[in-house]
Amino acid sequence: MSPNFSKRLRLAAGAAVTAVLSSCGMFAGREVPTTAEAKTMSFYDFETEKLLGGPAPLKEYQGRVSLVVNVASKCGLTPQYEGLQKLYEELEPKGFTVLGFPSNDFGGQEPGTPEEIANFCDSRYAVTFPMFAKVQTKPGEGQSPLYTHLGAATGSLPGWNFGKYLIAKDGRVLAFFDSRTAPTDPALRKAIDDALAG
Repeated sequence: MSPNFSKRLRLAAGAAVTAVLSSCGMFAGREVPTTAEAKTMSFYDFETEKLLGGPAPLKEYQGRVSLVVNVASKCGLTPQYEGLQKLYEELEPKGFTVLGFPSNDFGGQEPGTPEEIANFCDSRYAVTFPMFAKVQTKPGEGQSPLYTHLGAATGSLPGWNFGKYLIAKDGRVLAFFDSRTAPTDPALRKAIDDALAG
C-alpha cells in the first residue's frame, strides 16, 4: 500500500466514522456519539450480533486482549482457522480471545448462511472462539461501524480475508496485521504477549 493511498484511507475513514455510526440509529444502547466522542471510542463500546443471532455487546470482552479477524470459509487462507483456534486455546486462560467476523467482501468467499458458517467452523476446525454476524469490512455504504472504527484507528482496512486487529484490554486498537500474517507469526505473538503483560 502506497503512503499516499494509506493517508487517503485514514482521512476517508476518519471522516466517515460519525456518518456510518449515525446510520445505525443506536450505539451500544445510547444515542449516537458526537464527532468528538467517536474519535475517542473504545472497541469495547460497540454492540454487534452473535453469528446465530442475539445481541453481542463487546464490553463482555473488556479487560481482555482481543484479536479481531475477518474470516471466510472458502479462501486459500481458511486454514488459518486452525492456528487461530490453537492460539485461543493456549492464551485464553491468560486473558486473550479471538473474535471472528465472517465477511463475503473478498472473492465472495463467505457466501454461506450463519448456520452453514457455524457448521463449517465446528466440523472442520473445532472453532470455540466467539463468532459474530457477517459484516462488510470495505469502506462505503454498508460498512460495519466496527470496521469504520478499526480503519480510522489504524489507517488500515483488510485487503483480503483474515486481516487481524489487536485490541488492548481497555479497547484501544493497538495494531493491524495483514492477511499474510499467520497466527504463528513471531511478530504477532510478541505483540499479543506484550498486550497481555500491559
